[in-house]
Amino acid sequence: MKTLKKVFFTTAIASLAFVSCNEDKPEEKVAGIVLENMDKTVKPTDDFFRHVNGTWLDKTEIPDDQTSWGGFNQLRKKTDADVLEILSVAIQEKDFPKVKDAQGNEIDSDQEKAVNYYQTIMDTIARNKQGKAPVMPYLNKVDEIITKKDVETYLTNMAPYGGGGFYGFGVFNDLKNSSQYAGYMSGGSLGLSRDYYVDDKVKDKLEKYEEFVAKMLQEFGDDEATAKKNAATIVAFEKSLAEPMMTKEESRDIRKLYNPLTVAELQKLAPAINWQAHLDGIGVTDLETVIVTDLGYFKAMSTIFTERSIEDIKLLLRWNTINSSLGSLSTDLETANWEFYSKEMRGAKKQRARDERALSSLNGAIGEALGKLYVEKMFPPEAKKKAEEMIDNVMLGFEKRIAQLPWMSEVTKEKALEKLHKLTVKIAYPDVWKDYSELQVKGLEEGGSYFENAINVTKWNYNKNMDKLGKEVDRTEWGMSPQTVNAYFNPVNNEIVFPAAILQPPFYDYRADEAVNYGGIGAVIGHEISHSFDDSGARFDGDGNLKNWWTEDDSEKFKEVGGKLVKQFSDIVAIDSLHLNGEYTLGENIGDLGGVQAAYEGLQIFLEKSGRPGKIDGYTPEQRFFLSWGTIWRTKMRDEALKNLIMTNTHSPGMYRAYMPLKNVDAFYEAFEVKEGDKMYLKPEERVRIW
Repeated sequence: MKTLKKVFFTTAIASLAFVSCNEDKPEEKVAGIVLENMDKTVKPTDDFFRHVNGTWLDKTEIPDDQTSWGGFNQLRKKTDADVLEILSVAIQEKDFPKVKDAQGNEIDSDQEKAVNYYQTIMDTIARNKQGKAPVMPYLNKVDEIITKKDVETYLTNMAPYGGGGFYGFGVFNDLKNSSQYAGYMSGGSLGLSRDYYVDDKVKDKLEKYEEFVAKMLQEFGDDEATAKKNAATIVAFEKSLAEPMMTKEESRDIRKLYNPLTVAELQKLAPAINWQAHLDGIGVTDLETVIVTDLGYFKAMSTIFTERSIEDIKLLLRWNTINSSLGSLSTDLETANWEFYSKEMRGAKKQRARDERALSSLNGAIGEALGKLYVEKMFPPEAKKKAEEMIDNVMLGFEKRIAQLPWMSEVTKEKALEKLHKLTVKIAYPDVWKDYSELQVKGLEEGGSYFENAINVTKWNYNKNMDKLGKEVDRTEWGMSPQTVNAYFNPVNNEIVFPAAILQPPFYDYRADEAVNYGGIGAVIGHEISHSFDDSGARFDGDGNLKNWWTEDDSEKFKEVGGKLVKQFSDIVAIDSLHLNGEYTLGENIGDLGGVQAAYEGLQIFLEKSGRPGKIDGYTPEQRFFLSWGTIWRTKMRDEALKNLIMTNTHSPGMYRAYMPLKNVDAFYEAFEVKEGDKMYLKPEERVRIW
């Protein structure tokens, strides 16, 4: 259910890094703010991003294997290096826990499975020797299709392997009864995101994609003329499926994704598919309703399925199989995949090191298995304790801001505070780890291959997901592994989650002054809290149910003030004639604005309890707070990466996140004496005040 998870898991920032605490050593104070990165010839009141990061921008080059570079990327790089060192030691020592299954048979531990998976990715000799062979049985299944009934059977049989396209069934919290799992039917994925098929401004990228499809079809046996003809058919087919899909802006309205239908109603909506047969075939019986995420797509897809020839459908199924497999086959195919999706689409100049790419795949596949190794070696209990104290203060800061909102009625404030008090916070790593005991990951000595292990992970995930249907939701589960440098808010569980890897500099450093930490990890905490009250999260109540708890008047005021923030961002021309998409990024922009405000209040609460320090490096705590916020967003991006991010990502580019929220924060004006005539100045009545 990629579509649902993409909508429901609102990720926070992007990447960070981590310092362990050791009480046996005296605490060494650090600067917190790197003054050498600043350009003090630029006034903070005119260009805050440049003031904080100007020298760094001038002297920093984006590494060839990256499409953007900044504090986040550097921290991810460091974290990856830490994890790769842990993996290297684990491979050398082979000192894994002894584990037995329910029958008493000894099986590989989760940690050993993580090592096995990694090693099969790294064994390029075996991968190149296998070539295309691992995927050929799946392509043969497509070749065996003769009728459209065969297509339906194929899609049903391929469900455990990731599906074949067109549609897919998955299990997720029922949006209106979040304590129970429900069944969802969502549309299939395409080779590109929807906008690339429908927006003429990027038709050059669609043409490049068609060339890529043709090149890969030649790799899999088509002659040049046939490959070009088939590629044109495939891209046109995908375009016809993309057009009726919800726009990315529409998909942010979670209410539009919740369309419970009986199987009979689904059959009437999309009569080309025998839905009861599909559900029976994937083992779903006695299902009263299925929640359809995009009614318009399913209606159109049914018509397209009817009108398209069996040859065209087989072409698309064949391409879906090839395209989804390229990264796990031979290195030449993996490189070809990178050349289009990273080099062409995002401007990369060089592939990342193989061990880093392997680690990324491992994290995405069985991240918690690796997370056990990471937490054991890297995460100190003291870091969790300090983070909990900061979260308490930021929560109090958010509570204070709700109570003081001038535009919200007391009735809605009461409901908002009730939701805030029900918010669950998860830090560092799960209390209950994922159980990988039924997952088979063969090591090199057992003849394991990357492709086979990836397929096994896909089937395991599918079976675990399907097993949830109709059961009570397990709220102990995590959506990110501990070594992930990010954070998220999950509205259906009303929870904010901070993996261990996020508790690192420049977001968090126990040796730095608290103003720097509150401007970093404190604002991240506030960002995630704010997602519970952004234009999407605010549609859920404190129990995680899609339920309106707003008065009609307050709802209109909230929409109105959100519209002002949309305009602020949409007015910005980022590159060429491409504007930022204020509507699509509204949730993240509300998160940033609310996060900064709540973290600032949290800092004031801390200072009231602990006392105010003197100036550090000539800056007050309030100034250092905002400098820290500007520091974590230092960013350089390649042009293609910037365009791609604006087209596809719910987050605004980092260089705008560094200063745009601050233009709406009164405390920022006070800290740096921003006055009318300064470029950072907005009139008080033009400042957006949401949370």
